[in-house]
Amino acid sequence: MARKVKGTAGTVLAARIREQVDQITELDRAVRADEADAVHRMRVASRRLRSALRSYRGLLDGDPAPVVEELRWFGGALGHARDSEVLAERLLAQARDLPADGGRDAVVADLTRWAERQQRQARPEVMAVLDSPRYQLLVETLAELAADPPLGPRAERPAGPELTRTLRRERRRTDDRIRAARSAEPGEAVESALHAARKAAKRARYAGEAAGPAASDFTERMKTLQDLLGRHQDAVVAAAEVRVLSDGGFGYGVLYGRQVEEAAQIRAQLPEAWRAVKGKPQRLR
Repeated sequence: MARKVKGTAGTVLAARIREQVDQITELDRAVRADEADAVHRMRVASRRLRSALRSYRGLLDGDPAPVVEELRWFGGALGHARDSEVLAERLLAQARDLPADGGRDAVVADLTRWAERQQRQARPEVMAVLDSPRYQLLVETLAELAADPPLGPRAERPAGPELTRTLRRERRRTDDRIRAARSAEPGEAVESALHAARKAAKRARYAGEAAGPAASDFTERMKTLQDLLGRHQDAVVAAAEVRVLSDGGFGYGVLYGRQVEEAAQIRAQLPEAWRAVKGKPQRLR
């Protein structure tokens, strides 16, 4: 049975745009005050807005590419702070589980110093972004976008069919990325392909979020896939960083092995995981 979405497609998209622009604007103060998790939330809001403009671009009058590219820059500029934080939490947690006679204390101390250096470097980088003319111009652009979203003729159509069409397209796009990853050569090729699949699943999830509660099943399925592929990407990135940090000792060797093993396990789980979540989105009306 189809699930009802009220209003036009443009109504749904405009609400999503305003919601995420408001989030970015409100989080500016929180990031400047160095509040916990503020950088992460601001980055996610910029990604959600970028995804909405890309997934639902057929509803817009004109090409959203310039705004999309600026949002890509902004999310990437905030990324170092968040990515370093996540990586440090992961490696330190695993290092604390090393055997005491396997160099645990030395590895923990080493990683703690590394994490502190990363944090000290990240804060000035974030503030430089927020104080830049490029960011100020982006803020002005987003305010104009939220005040008067440039909706095209298709935006006047009923929301259900238009949203269903978009979600099915995003699901097919994710399917294509999964297929490419499953046929990729081992090593960097498959790692890159799975990273692309993760981004496709995240974009599909955000498209489902924009459609609202009626698409909640689709959204949750794409989130499940995104989380699995995100764990793979975390393991790949962590393995590369451990190789850089390693002193050649036993403790770092164990840490590296854990990243490699986790990534391999996730690749083995992928076919079954994709079968479990790949069903077509429910038709919306």
